[in-house]
Amino acid sequence: MELKGAVALVTGANRGIGAEFVRLLRIRGVAKIYAAARDTSSIEFDGAEPIEIDITNSAQVEAAARTAGDVQILINNAGISTNTALVTGDERRIRQEMDTNFYGPLLMTRAFAPVLQANGGGAILNVISALSWFTAPTAGAYAASKAAALTLTDSTRLELASQGTHVVGVHMGLVDTDMANGMEAPKMDPAHLAGAGLDAIESGAQEVLADDWAKFVKSGLSLDPQDRYAQIFAALSMS
Repeated sequence: MELKGAVALVTGANRGIGAEFVRLLRIRGVAKIYAAARDTSSIEFDGAEPIEIDITNSAQVEAAARTAGDVQILINNAGISTNTALVTGDERRIRQEMDTNFYGPLLMTRAFAPVLQANGGGAILNVISALSWFTAPTAGAYAASKAAALTLTDSTRLELASQGTHVVGVHMGLVDTDMANGMEAPKMDPAHLAGAGLDAIESGAQEVLADDWAKFVKSGLSLDPQDRYAQIFAALSMS
């Protein structure tokens, strides 16, 4: 799909990866950009149209689909991380991560799939994570939500194929954003991640392994769990 002249909507567009998607979409000649966030007062982009969406609120999502009926590209970027373990962590936080990282993109996809169909098929890009393929003791809620987002991506790709909607999943390790503040490890530039995702929309690629960590984690999926996690934790201890 050609980006130039298209209409796009980006969730979580007020900062980090979402802000880079908006910036790069403008550079690549997108005709119109809906920059979505729960608080649109924090969106400061010339040439982008702010739109208030709490992706966990089905009524707001459905209203947004009616307002933005010209969208051809949906970028499900909004997400949270609460560093919550599954067994001992606060259940409310676990549900909050599932609501934001899985149900949010699901609600957006369900609401905008008919819009994309009416506008020729278009594309959906889901920002997922290498943590869709592994976990750690304090990242259980986040990893579970991202594993669900991976299945969402695969399922909607199959379900929407008949209407010509291209679905892309983007995986990565740490990105240099507010979410990764305080973590001492290599971090990728959010602009590089956003650019790789937009390249996939234009090339027709279905999956993006945006950095070496994502490639490393996926390469070990055929190993037994004990060997796979030994390999992952050894790599983490060296980073």
